[in-house]
Amino acid sequence: MAESTARSRKLGVLSRLRSKYDANSTLFWVCALIFVNQLGFGGIVPVVPLYSESFGVSKTAIGLAIAIYGLARFLLNVPSGQMADRLGRRMTLAIGGGVTVAGNIICAVAPEYWLFLSGRFIAGCGAAMVLTGTQVIIADISVPANRGRMMATYMGFFLFAVGIGPLPGGLLAEFVSLSAPFYTFAALAVGTTIVAWFRIPETRSWRSESAQATASKAPAKVSFRQQLSLLTARRGFALISLVSFTQFFARTGALFTLIPGLADAKLGLSTGRIGAGLAMANLMAMFVTYPSGALTDRFGRKAVIVPSTVFSGLALCLFALAGNYAWFLVACVVWSLASGVSAAAPTAYAADMAPPGMNAPAMSMYRMLADFGYVVGPLLLGSTADFVSTEAALYATAAMVVAAGAAFALLAPETYRRAVAAGDD
Repeated sequence: MAESTARSRKLGVLSRLRSKYDANSTLFWVCALIFVNQLGFGGIVPVVPLYSESFGVSKTAIGLAIAIYGLARFLLNVPSGQMADRLGRRMTLAIGGGVTVAGNIICAVAPEYWLFLSGRFIAGCGAAMVLTGTQVIIADISVPANRGRMMATYMGFFLFAVGIGPLPGGLLAEFVSLSAPFYTFAALAVGTTIVAWFRIPETRSWRSESAQATASKAPAKVSFRQQLSLLTARRGFALISLVSFTQFFARTGALFTLIPGLADAKLGLSTGRIGAGLAMANLMAMFVTYPSGALTDRFGRKAVIVPSTVFSGLALCLFALAGNYAWFLVACVVWSLASGVSAAAPTAYAADMAPPGMNAPAMSMYRMLADFGYVVGPLLLGSTADFVSTEAALYATAAMVVAAGAAFALLAPETYRRAVAAGDD
């Protein structure tokens, strides 16, 4: 009898899991794809500045090696949105995976700095297709009531992969070679292409419940460029793009460009310890991402976006003040918690602002404006570090991040709050 009861319970659990998978299979495979892709990206985070430095270049040139990846994403985000509308989401992801493979192999074999820079640009083009394509799919399959949680699930896998990636990446660089993480990223990008082609369904023709409900209110069919103009004219869309711009500016300009070098020069940390610190701390982001998505759906997007932006600024100040490895880890923890809390809300807010049928333009334009921070952050902060100091660059960035959060708090409208919508306050 006991064995029969245990077997029945096991079958019941398996049945519920199967039911959940059937209902969310697209989300599951999109998360699997972004995990594989971003694991490779995370692996090169602690390596790119040091690999660039091995060519004997300045900090400004090191910043350029990071910025050019963002430049490619900036230039390709909107074309990737057009590709997703014309060729389909799945095709866009598969092509992006293949381009990522090519770019990272070029980086790995580059005999000189300028060829390495070319490889970084090509890899960034692939990243634009993968990141834009996956976020368009999440917008396709979600509705305002569950968008925060869906985006949080996606970003949980994203942040976990980026967070754990520096650990194997740093160890590969330390014990194998500086090029080893790039070969690894290329291999993982092959996995991205396979998952995209064989497991991701085409969602281009899908219509969310909210789009169906408001179909009669949708604007007449307009060109992709006209759709972009409609979006950028919306105050909330412009402000959330500003917040994300400052976050990307800080992440790539400070966290990726300056902090590994600061930890090496000021604290004497090896690539392995830098990678381990970033990886272990960023794992914490995974544990707050989904709860923050639930809060986003319950209390509204702004209630999550504004506080997390302020804590991102605090983390940058802590990095500048860190005098030993323990304080470096504290700064990593504060940054990762802020990143985890804000992981889903900005993208959910941007998707909320999209009129029915405009998911691809909204996501691609949002990513393009945010990725502009990826371009200018490493260049501007690298130059500031060269001519003033790394600490000054970190403090200035912290002030900019907090100012953007304040502007969003004061001027941006709320797009969704379940308690108000359902009348259950």
